[in-house]
Amino acid sequence: MDIPEMDSVPNLKIPFIVRNGLLVSLGTPQGHLITDTDYHDFRLDVEYRFACEPGNCGVLVFASTPRSLYKMFPKAIEVQMMHENAGDFWCIVENIKADNMVERRGPKKDWGVTEGKERRILNLTDNSENKVGEWNHMTIECLKDEIKVWVNGDFVNYGYDATARNGKIALQAEGSEVEFRKVALTPITKFSSSGK
Repeated sequence: MDIPEMDSVPNLKIPFIVRNGLLVSLGTPQGHLITDTDYHDFRLDVEYRFACEPGNCGVLVFASTPRSLYKMFPKAIEVQMMHENAGDFWCIVENIKADNMVERRGPKKDWGVTEGKERRILNLTDNSENKVGEWNHMTIECLKDEIKVWVNGDFVNYGYDATARNGKIALQAEGSEVEFRKVALTPITKFSSSGK
């Protein structure tokens, strides 16, 4: 875990727990649960839900240097899980391209990967997520410098020319309680046949 606030307040409640057989991100204090190992060319299947109220969370892929943004986020590409925004990309001191970038990211002059820049690339769909309290299934496939994302079977995002091709995987504690009943990593040599 990397929980910056615990550097100065070491007795804070740990934000990642196991409860009733589920991995739970309590949301606060904010930080990340990060793999020890770097990964490349993989499929990550995540089943998650906001059990009580809509909230925010994310999966970071190709994560490397800790606390690179806002002294909190590791250098990575985030696949957003925030309710009604699942599948958006957030560039965190790494970058990725997508089709229709101006429409989905804003004016090119504002793009960037650090504080104050347009770092969000909107997903391709609306209404792919289930209602609060219901389980969602997100699949993230990372192969070479490309990332594909599905939410509940809908193809929701595709990025290419990523500035990273490998790194750690992280789950966030970002202000909201989120339950995970599955986080499964599988090596791949090609993308799934569905999607772009």
